[in-house]
Amino acid sequence: MEKVVLVAWILVLSVWTTPVLSKYYSESRPYESVQEKRTHLRFYVHDILSGNKPSAVQIAGPNTTKKEDGPTPFGSTFAINDLLTEGPEITSKVIGNARGIYVSSSQDKDLTLVLYIDLGFTSGKFKGSSLNNDYQWTVWNYVLTIVRKFAKVS
Repeated sequence: MEKVVLVAWILVLSVWTTPVLSKYYSESRPYESVQEKRTHLRFYVHDILSGNKPSAVQIAGPNTTKKEDGPTPFGSTFAINDLLTEGPEITSKVIGNARGIYVSSSQDKDLTLVLYIDLGFTSGKFKGSSLNNDYQWTVWNYVLTIVRKFAKVS
């Protein structure tokens, strides 16, 4: 009998509190659109794979003994800490760093990379700002191109 009374009180209290707590959600406001602001960024990432201080190094790779057809075997993973500069020359003013990883993600002869990168700005108009990006692209079309472009919409 005591259990039945306890359950009844729990049901009465839960039914009684529901309308009180739901008042918060009943006062909704219509959506007010905000004026969109478009920003165009232009910077250059310098990915250095060799020399005394490379900015990209392989941190993992496939465990394989066969000769791979492509330049970067499937599953190869690289850590990067590249410079961001205002101009295409390595001597241009440094405005930040590009830090992240890229992974060779194709088992075909085409080199396809998936890039996860955080662009951190350390000087200039966007000092203290950062962008997180992820891309996938087939590189063979871009290898012969000096300047590569990527779009970011967010």
